[in-house]
Amino acid sequence: MFPEHPRHTPTARAVEVHYPAPMPPAPAPLATHQPGTVPTVASIVLPNGQIVTGYAIEPSKPEPVAAKPAVSRTAVNVTLGGIGFAAVCGGLLVLTTFIAAMAALIHQIIILAAVIFGGWIAAQVRGPRHGNGGTAVNIRKAVIKRNKFYG
Repeated sequence: MFPEHPRHTPTARAVEVHYPAPMPPAPAPLATHQPGTVPTVASIVLPNGQIVTGYAIEPSKPEPVAAKPAVSRTAVNVTLGGIGFAAVCGGLLVLTTFIAAMAALIHQIIILAAVIFGGWIAAQVRGPRHGNGGTAVNIRKAVIKRNKFYG
């Protein structure tokens, strides 16, 4: 296109090359043995005829296992849970019996109050009748003078 344009003209650039640095060798593991003694060397012949030589490693000793109790902790916990559940059920049985008895008592008191109050209302309504069954009203000649009642 336009060779004289600065974008199209090649320029020399410095090229940086990075080489990986070698890692230092890892230190050899320290052999755990008593100072002043040389560990024993063992050789093993493999089935294909190769001989492998190395230091003998003492097998690790398993930690002593604690003696198991005669009764399992789980069995003890289940038993205690059953005893607690039985105690709670007995208490709940007594509580529900008490609540049922109180509900029956309140029910009987309400019925007794309704019978007594209903009888009292019936006595008021159907009470003894005097005269001809009407209400007697005595009417007098009343005199009112200067906002005063003279009857």
